[in-house]
Amino acid sequence: MTPDTEFMRNHWWWRPGWSVGRRFYTWHFTFEGQSDIHRLAAEYRAALAPLGEALTPIPDQWLHLTMQGIGFVGEASEKDVSAIVEAARARLAAVPAFDIEIGPAVLDPEAILLHAHPDEPVRAVRDAIRAAIGDVLDVVPEKAAGFTPHVSVAYSAGDGPAAPAAQVLGGLDLVPARARISSAELIVLHRDNQMYEWDSYAAVPLG
Repeated sequence: MTPDTEFMRNHWWWRPGWSVGRRFYTWHFTFEGQSDIHRLAAEYRAALAPLGEALTPIPDQWLHLTMQGIGFVGEASEKDVSAIVEAARARLAAVPAFDIEIGPAVLDPEAILLHAHPDEPVRAVRDAIRAAIGDVLDVVPEKAAGFTPHVSVAYSAGDGPAAPAAQVLGGLDLVPARARISSAELIVLHRDNQMYEWDSYAAVPLG
């Protein structure tokens, strides 16, 4: 472990702007029907289960790859959000569908996450979405730099040493999962229940 991952910290603290009841427009890849992703997530959930309440495992329904936020419901106008979706339809039509592989797991101070490989197609989708947002808004939220495509399989639910999780992960040799990415999804996200849960706003196909 590096010094950055010697200790886990609670992922579920309330970040600025967030509170119970708030909803957020954001673009994700979601994995409904992606059986191989679900297979790998289930294997990690089983392996991490002995750690108990130290971690929050992610059910198949809420597995996701975060890409790009727009803003909170009530702050981002419905008209602008609809216009962003239409701009994204035009831009993503030029981005081909692709396959990704996720895994093996990496220990982060707040999560157990699986990096996506190759990351270039994911970045191309995000770049197109950011361009679509820029077609509508004067300022594109969130930074372009610092994005690392990944899927989390569990979040840290408290503060404490990382060694128990590191020991479990060090003893695993799980086969990475593959997924076909053929659309990007705009969702309306909340975290009221110490879980990222959402309703779909629009699914936009890739070209």
